[in-house]
Amino acid sequence: MDPIEQLMQAMPSLALWLPAVALSVATAVYLWLAISSRRMPALQVWHTAHLDADFRARDAIAGADLAHYIGHERKVFAQLEAVVASAAQAALPLGRYLQGGRNDPVTFPVNWNRSFELRPPVVRGSALLLHGLTDSPYSLRRTGEILRDRGFYVLGLRLPGHGTVPAALDNITRQDWRAAVRIGATHARAQVGADDPFWIVGYSNGGTLALDHALAAIADPALGRPSRLVLISPAVGVSPFAAMGRWHQPLSLLPFFEKFRWHTIYPEHDPFKYNSFPKSAAFQTHRLIAELRREFDRLVGAGRATELPPILAFQSAADATVRTSAVLDSLFLSLAGTESELVVFDINRVSYMQEYFADDPTQRLAELCEPPGPPFRLTLVTNADSDTQQVVARTWSPGSGLPVDEPLGLSWPLGVFSLSHVSVPFPPDDPVYGDGGAGIPEWGVPLGSVEPRGERELLSVPIELFTRLRYNPFFSYLERRLVEAADRDS
Repeated sequence: MDPIEQLMQAMPSLALWLPAVALSVATAVYLWLAISSRRMPALQVWHTAHLDADFRARDAIAGADLAHYIGHERKVFAQLEAVVASAAQAALPLGRYLQGGRNDPVTFPVNWNRSFELRPPVVRGSALLLHGLTDSPYSLRRTGEILRDRGFYVLGLRLPGHGTVPAALDNITRQDWRAAVRIGATHARAQVGADDPFWIVGYSNGGTLALDHALAAIADPALGRPSRLVLISPAVGVSPFAAMGRWHQPLSLLPFFEKFRWHTIYPEHDPFKYNSFPKSAAFQTHRLIAELRREFDRLVGAGRATELPPILAFQSAADATVRTSAVLDSLFLSLAGTESELVVFDINRVSYMQEYFADDPTQRLAELCEPPGPPFRLTLVTNADSDTQQVVARTWSPGSGLPVDEPLGLSWPLGVFSLSHVSVPFPPDDPVYGDGGAGIPEWGVPLGSVEPRGERELLSVPIELFTRLRYNPFFSYLERRLVEAADRDS
């Protein structure tokens, strides 16, 4: 009997054994990951503290308003004070939880970890700002100031689980975020008349929530239906591994495997963003995106995409947090024929930089830009040509075929090869994440300009937290587009 015949005869037996083998392999990998998690850094009180005063969806009783929400926020920050006081021995000298330390946000002119309101002398519109996962309202502070200066009332909402301790994200759900957004949208919409503009601006996970709320408000306008969405690095597609965000739970309930619930455990030196990241938070974002895409596809399939408000989105071509291709394929290709526009910040295409790239993240984008061009309005902020660091805004209009270049008078800073997910909403003069030119000492360590040089494995903070670009060198173009849209809408 030849080997082929032997294999065919053995197939039924193999079919019986394969599930058992697969289960054994999966179990082995699962246990290996759990055991490996024990090598992560020690958990601190901000990884284990339970802050039970934060707003939850169950607290959204009939008539719950912003005052009700802020009441919960005051209580949870009072709990945070007790946690910080107990963490004095464990806190880093430059950590956010060292009371009175240089990076203690309580000592800053404004603690932007909390919800904030900005009100112009004359209100012409309103905007609700929704920050990203592990972030705080600070990430959209500058956007809020731009809109305030154009006559918009601005509510920068702190989403549940944020701005306090990383452990707070371990118990928060997407339903809690949705309930908070509805309270914020109702309040912001009520600040203006029915014919005045009402925007929702969402960054990263906040962009997902902005889209999610806009879809819900189509069915129920009483929720606060926006007239425009501004999405910055929107999370409409993340790594498929986020779906496994709950697999840790059976073992992580045991003290021996308590670190297994964490994706990363890092020192908390950033005053406005968690560095440590619980796996359950990624799972909540994954489920939020899945539910959003199901509702979005249903709306588009019914031919009702035009019922969505116009979307102005800003996205880095290089993004290690969300999938840029999902913004193109899962969102904007379905918005053809609407007033929406996508602005993409390209990688640095000066000739001498090309050989350093492992791959080109814009392959899908390049396919869409081939004649006859994308079926939606697209602007690419990119090098004017391969011999210069100067950039242009290259815009394709639907049906036009060829793009139109607009010189911006901006160029790539020396050594910068791309933007990043976390850099898009911050200007170069941001006191925390900017290039250091602002030089404002009362805002802690200027994290965006720290460029450590030295030997490996010496720093207590992983060096990759410093090498990722934290500001947008082309933010002035983003600001101009916001101003133009605000003036046009109002």
